[in-house]
Formats: sequence, C-alpha cells, structure tokens
Amino acid sequence: MRIAATSMAMLQQACSVPLARATSARSLALAAAASSSAPSGALPLTARDPRVLLGMSEQQLQQLAVDMGQQNYRGKQLHQLIYKRKVREVEDFSYLPLAFRNELQEAGWRVGRSPIYRTVTAADGTIKLLIKLEDNRLIETVGIPMEDEKGSVRLTACVSSQVGCPLKCSFCATGKGGFSRNLQAHEIVEQVLAIEETFKHRVKNVVFMGMGEPMLNLKSVLEAHRCLNKDVQVGQRMITISTVGVPNTIKKLASHKIQSTLAVSLHAPNQKLRESIVPSAKSYPLYALMKDCQDYFQETSRRVSFEYALLAGVNDAEDHAKELAELLHEWGRGNHVNLIPFNPIDGSDYRRPSKKAVSAFASVLESRKIAVSVRQTRGLDASAACGQLRNKFQKSPLVAKTDDMQSQPEIAMVC
Repeated sequence: MRIAATSMAMLQQACSVPLARATSARSLALAAAASSSAPSGALPLTARDPRVLLGMSEQQLQQLAVDMGQQNYRGKQLHQLIYKRKVREVEDFSYLPLAFRNELQEAGWRVGRSPIYRTVTAADGTIKLLIKLEDNRLIETVGIPMEDEKGSVRLTACVSSQVGCPLKCSFCATGKGGFSRNLQAHEIVEQVLAIEETFKHRVKNVVFMGMGEPMLNLKSVLEAHRCLNKDVQVGQRMITISTVGVPNTIKKLASHKIQSTLAVSLHAPNQKLRESIVPSAKSYPLYALMKDCQDYFQETSRRVSFEYALLAGVNDAEDHAKELAELLHEWGRGNHVNLIPFNPIDGSDYRRPSKKAVSAFASVLESRKIAVSVRQTRGLDASAACGQLRNKFQKSPLVAKTDDMQSQPEIAMVC
C-alpha cells in the first residue's frame, strides 16, 4: 500500500496536473469575484476549502456564528447538532433561528454528511457500509462490535483514508480496485458518525485500516484525528494509524507527538519476500523502515505494532517466524505483532493458512519473547476484507442517475 520518494513525486505530479489545467486564469478570476461578493461568513471558493461544518472545532463554530452576527453560544449549538445529534442537513438545525439557518445556507455552508449507498451485515454482527461521496465515488467503512467478559459492547470503526489505493499490495482488494483521490478530513470523520448511527452505540476505537494509505493523505488524516479526539470524543490511545511504510512520513507523524498507536504493515521478515508482497517496498528498504520505527518509539515513547498478514505457503512457515523475531529483536524491545490470517478475495491466488499454521507461527514468536496476538477475522460473509465490497459496485464513479438509489436496503448475510 505505500510508495517511495520518487514514486510519490510522480504520483503527486500526476494528481496535480488535472487541477492545474482546470485552474485557468479565467476560473481564478471567477472564483475571486464570487468570493468578494459572498455573504458574511462565507469561505473563499476553492476546491480544497469547501464550506463544510463537519470537521470544525467548537471554537471554530463559535467564531463562525460570531462572524455571521450571532451570539457565541450559537456555535456551541452547532457543535452539538453536528457531533452529538448527528443532524445531516442545515435546514434541520431546529435549535437555531430560521434566519440563521437561511443565512448559513445562502453562504453555501453544509454539514458535509454523505448518504449510505449499501449496508451489508455479517452473522457475527460486523456491518460494512458503502458511503456515496459528493462526487459519486464509494468508500467503505466497517463497524466491528466486540463483547467483553462483562457483557459490554466495544465498538470499533475501521475507516478509509483514500478512495482506493495507489500502492497495490498483492493481497489487497483495495489496490485491485484502483485509486481515485484522497479523502478530505470530514469524509473520514463522517464514517465514524455513520457507524455510530447504524449501531446506535458510541464508537470507542478507530483504526485507519480501511481503503487507502493514511500516510499518503497525512494532512487530512491528522485533521480527522484531531476532530475524532476532540469533537467526537474518541481517546487518542483508542486510535490506530496503519501504514505499509512511506518514506519520511513516519518521522513526520512522530513530530506531532500524538498518543495514538502506529501500526506498520510488515508482512515479511526480509526484504526479498516483502518486495514480492508489497511492491512499494522496493524503494523503501526494510532496514530504513525499521530504523524509522525505532526513531518513532524514541520520539514518542509509543510502542509500534507490526501487522503481519499470513499467506498460506508464502510467509507463514515457522522459519519465517524465527526470522521475524530476529528482525524485531535487532531493532528494539517491546514490539508487538498482530497476525492476520488472509481474508480471501476474488481474483487472488493467495490462500488462508490453516489454524494449525497460524498457531505454530504465533508459538514461535511467543517462545522468543515477542508479544503476539491473532486478529479474530470478522465479517467473512460480508466482504469485510479491505476493498472487497466496494469493488463489487464500483471501479469508476457512479453515474448521476443513481441518486435515486441512495438508500439501498440492507443485505443480511448469513453463514
């Protein structure tokens, strides 16, 4: 799922060309003219700065209210309507005076919530949502309920950071579906709100392990992280950011000193094998990745978790486990490995390892004093592997006429 510096530059250049062509002198002039005549409280008309309320802090919402001639407390009401009551449309802000609602709409402000295009429920309670964005592209988010020994439910939201992924890891369904664009911060935050609405339960954990490479969209990911922590009230230590490794970005993340978990998708104990599984590893050597992880721990005092997808006959032998333990001990202490038995996807030659092979791999790590856990696979009957459900419905934007399909009936999946 990740690329190196040269490839990143090429990707950024390729992504910026259409925008550069579209931003002609005439379009800039029109945008400037529209901005100068916009109502009070309106933001400049830019492609990257839409008038979206979702993602704004309480302080920013208070300032917006004051800028539009309202009392400070109206901003607090906005905050409650967006994050607590999860109201989707400005016109439904019943707590606010009609005149203020009308002024917000006239200034072009909107909440920034998107419709649910499809809901799929697995027998184990896992629910995957397809969310249809404003440009008719689909993204996945997954709600995973877990019951503890006391019978309390802990709800985890697995969120996407991009529409598709440019890194094309060989075992990943998302990469097979292609890459479209980065998500904006509010498009990340709204996934968590959608999960909470669906389950009628608060999300306690958020993992950036859905579609896309978070480190290739770090600005929006960090903005969403702030909002999820401060506004949606998810603890920083309950948030995990996953990466397969993008050069220089782990250092950048460390500089923010957030108290969330960094999960590095390793998938192999040596460079040669990793390159065959993760193509981008060719330009980000394993020793460089491990050095960055070591520096991250020293900078933040936060343990790095290593994700390891077990692929039958490829990287799941006991010798691989021994080699992995040696690698981790070489680069530091206190490492944790999360083993992930492969989730079968269409069009892949990879197979899921047997329970015996998974257990043997874990035992080798444990015998060498490596903390290890085996991820309980959830939603196998709900296309829960990253990108699977989206690929069934979309590899290009939906056409506009599908607007009447916004609310598809739920599909109950039974084992």
